[in-house]
Amino acid sequence: MSAGNDVAGAAASTSGEFESLHEIVENAHQVLPKQAWDCLIGGAETETTLKRNRLAIDTIAFKPRVLRNVSTIDLSVEYFGRKVRLPVFLAPTGPLGLFGPGGGATVVTAAQAIGIGHMLSSGCTPLEVVAEAAPSALRMAQLYVRGDDSFVHEYVGRAVACGCAAICLTVDSPVLARRDRDIANRYRTAGLGKWPEPYQAGLDWRTIRLIKDTYEIPLVLKGIATAEDALIAVDHGVDWIYVSNHGGRQLDHGRGTLDVLPEIIDAVEGRAQVMIDGGFCRGSDIIKALAIGADLVGLGRMQCYALAAGGEVAIIRMLELLEDEMLRSMALLGVSAIEELDRSYLHPAPPVATPSVFSAFPLLNLSPRSKRVRSPI
Repeated sequence: MSAGNDVAGAAASTSGEFESLHEIVENAHQVLPKQAWDCLIGGAETETTLKRNRLAIDTIAFKPRVLRNVSTIDLSVEYFGRKVRLPVFLAPTGPLGLFGPGGGATVVTAAQAIGIGHMLSSGCTPLEVVAEAAPSALRMAQLYVRGDDSFVHEYVGRAVACGCAAICLTVDSPVLARRDRDIANRYRTAGLGKWPEPYQAGLDWRTIRLIKDTYEIPLVLKGIATAEDALIAVDHGVDWIYVSNHGGRQLDHGRGTLDVLPEIIDAVEGRAQVMIDGGFCRGSDIIKALAIGADLVGLGRMQCYALAAGGEVAIIRMLELLEDEMLRSMALLGVSAIEELDRSYLHPAPPVATPSVFSAFPLLNLSPRSKRVRSPI
């Protein structure tokens, strides 16, 4: 089997220590202080939404077809006027600096190296630093509204000046949810000590109209979780619907994003493109979302595990391993290109494991930490 983008044997192409995604997660556990680790793996309150993200993925089975020529498989897609190697992007994550040196600059250089998109959180590394680190990367900018209209104009203007392909407004965070792991550790995530609740809580569709009426840059809304809001978004000219529940870190007792995705795809009817995140850890997870109808799949915790495990090299390695898993899933499904995927390859099925942030890694051995390469936060 070979890949249409000339990455045959991708999982062996980087000279590194990691041979599976399990090993990357295990290494991250070994090197991260407890506060950072708990911040990374935790969710809101009872963590029910976090678990439902995985449950939604784990309750979908594949329906493979056979005797189809899969000697060449093409995982590449074209979005924002760019051809990207994989239909994935590195999702916006605010406290990247907790997990490895360089933060967003390190992550974006990995995205540029392998040829995928990167979305920078406004709570992370400055836009200009990331643009300088990876000038040719497909870069998108996420925004938390921390001021009035002039603040919005200033940030969107900077994103345009930095060559960002899209601006993303997060709309599911009017307040910061209670995250019990962080509370138990008496820990506040860097950058969120003074959470801008007044402005985020006051956010409404007027700001969407403001951005659409003023700028030509594509607009993404992150945190859409119902068909009703997706329809309002497309009526406002939103270009991308971003199906997300903040990785289970905002509203507790919400639905898993893969449960939400079909109704949003059906409601939008192609009037906007759709991206999604929420518990996607394996190549097969990504294939399921694409088969339902997503255009791009965001990777949040996976980029953090890899950043902690070994910086840019480990992030590239993580993406290569995901690519290899995607190639094999496609071949075993009897599919040779992303556009061939549809819901006919999927079927509901009961889960075989208790859903958790780690249910994608049944061989994971989170033994007591044997080393600490970084000082406690």
